[in-house]
Amino acid sequence: MTEFLQIVAGASPVHFFWVVVLRWAFTWALGLPGGDRETLASPATMGISRDSMHKRRATGGKKKAWRKKRKYELGRQPANTKLSSNKTVRRVRVRGGNVKWRALRLDTGNYSWGSEAVTRKTRILDVVYNASNNELVRTQTLVKGAIVQVDAAPFKQWYLQHYGVDIGRKKKSASAKKEGEEGDTTEETKKSSHVLRKLEKRQQGHKLDPHIEEQFGGGRLLAAISSRPGQCGRADGYILEGKELEFYMKKIQRKKGRTAGGAA
Repeated sequence: MTEFLQIVAGASPVHFFWVVVLRWAFTWALGLPGGDRETLASPATMGISRDSMHKRRATGGKKKAWRKKRKYELGRQPANTKLSSNKTVRRVRVRGGNVKWRALRLDTGNYSWGSEAVTRKTRILDVVYNASNNELVRTQTLVKGAIVQVDAAPFKQWYLQHYGVDIGRKKKSASAKKEGEEGDTTEETKKSSHVLRKLEKRQQGHKLDPHIEEQFGGGRLLAAISSRPGQCGRADGYILEGKELEFYMKKIQRKKGRTAGGAA
């Protein structure tokens, strides 16, 4: 050690650098304390590749890998987009210089009401069903095809504006009706005769699905996610209606019955 200090004292900066490097190399090679041998000796972790170069032929023969691995052939981990108010979307550079948007956390999306031809941005409140895996429901994971509950307020507001009908409101008692009559009349007087005629014409022959009307009472609508949050960074979809709505309502009800039976 004294010899090493004497060399360091009389050495130039360049010599000093090489002395330190050599000393560290010797300690590492001999396994002496001061050289992190295990860390440096371990090879880099190999990434997952989705190329077909390493696969065997249909005949069973091996292929010769005639090129190195490419960045565009790598396999990335799934997004597993979670339902959270802390919105997080990552930009991912992919093959050809194109861009994907990896949503990690979301709680809003654009949902279309098909029969009314209207789309509104609304909050996603809960994940209630997934045909592929119940684990995705338990962990509140947003994927394409997931059945979710969305906030009905934006659609309720649109319906009131478009048809002049406040859907989902609970029926009042006789005494409450008398009290609220004055307020209702003042609201109606604000609308012009032209607007009232237009609203009446829109209501002619219009019928709302009883199941959807029932959902408006609870303030939540069943919807399906039709976009891919891990690819485009959005959780957009459509409101369930008709036979599709009935199908998923039965599925959810059956699932609730099973969980209740299991708990008992």
